Amino acid sequence: MSTLCVFYVFLPCKTAGTHVKIRNERLPENLIIFEWDDSGGVMKFLHTADLHIGKRIFERSLIEDQSYILDSIYQIALEERVDAVVIAGDIYDRAIPSAEAVVLLDHFLTRLTERRIPVIAIAGNHDSAERISFADRILENQGLYISGTVGESLKTVTLRDDYGPVNFVCMPFVRPSAVGACDSKGAVEEILGRHPVNLSANQRNVLVAHFFVTGENGEAPETSDSETDLQVGGLDCVPVTLFQNFDYVALGHIHKPQHIGKGHAYYAGSPLKYSFGEAKWEKSVNLVELARPGNVTVRKVPLTPLRDMRVIRGNLRDLMRPERIAAEGERIRDYLQADLTDTEELIDPMGTLRSVYPNVLFIRMEKNLGNEDTEYVSRLSGQRKSPVQLFEDFYEMLRGESLDEKRLKIAREAYKEAEER
Repeated sequence: MSTLCVFYVFLPCKTAGTHVKIRNERLPENLIIFEWDDSGGVMKFLHTADLHIGKRIFERSLIEDQSYILDSIYQIALEERVDAVVIAGDIYDRAIPSAEAVVLLDHFLTRLTERRIPVIAIAGNHDSAERISFADRILENQGLYISGTVGESLKTVTLRDDYGPVNFVCMPFVRPSAVGACDSKGAVEEILGRHPVNLSANQRNVLVAHFFVTGENGEAPETSDSETDLQVGGLDCVPVTLFQNFDYVALGHIHKPQHIGKGHAYYAGSPLKYSFGEAKWEKSVNLVELARPGNVTVRKVPLTPLRDMRVIRGNLRDLMRPERIAAEGERIRDYLQADLTDTEELIDPMGTLRSVYPNVLFIRMEKNLGNEDTEYVSRLSGQRKSPVQLFEDFYEMLRGESLDEKRLKIAREAYKEAEER
């Protein structure tokens, strides 16, 4: 039988000892209430990724939705009394984030660190590595550990529980050329070669990484159309076998929560749906517990959005019927794609739908999905391609000829400039 002690203490700086839990009361700035549970402590942390703060869909800002879901993650961290929160890349949606995106992230991180919950975060391919790394050494004094770039060695954050140290090894996204490699597999091998894992019996190691990771036999993770810059089966693939010495691998880059391989490598997925291709996916964060070496438990904690993203289907008249509208209830404010089955021409279907469904973002007329369109869609969905490759296909479909080298160079430069904005 365990005993529970509650005591008050004034602290000038953050506490050590991860088995000490912080209660949820709102406290003065330098007053913390601790609960000490003598039943023993294991390392417990939340794993999330792909926040994409500042993202817009069909020019609709998601900042309110992201604020709501980040508050949900914060509440889970408090309720589960976690020892850390891990963010595996793509913190922002753009290399140069909007002011409101920066303010929202600042609010989220400040609330966590005020509760003495360490945050371990890395840069993803959407982030600017240098901007994410700003003042990183100063912020470490507040329990905020951010790794934006790969140096001579990987940033490692060591926390402790009753079983000893847990090393969180940070491997942010990096282009292969930046480390003298030809592909992502070679880049990861080069990086891990610089920083061998501590395999001592009492050491547990967690890798935080942002790459396209495949299973032991090359099985690709399930992806959606909201992920950009993926090349399935190509140069971006990193085999999970490279991470076999880690007790847990906290992955980012893929938006669907999923287990990779036979070990403990997981994509947490994005906390929100970022395309209608994700409409049927359930979003979550991973709650990970590390006890003695080799003893790992992972539980998905579901996330409920402020507004869901889903697809409705039917003819315009049926979708506007009072009984259909009444059945929607509060869900009527969800982000919607409307697949209309009408065969006749419609006058302003978007305006008609938005008079009742305020957040209809996209309309697809099924009668227009003829053989030519279907063939083109199947060409795009057969494999994941970069935006420039998609433009090449689009150009060929319209003009009936391949893109010449001069125009291809312009397309590449335009895409690079857009990514940097």
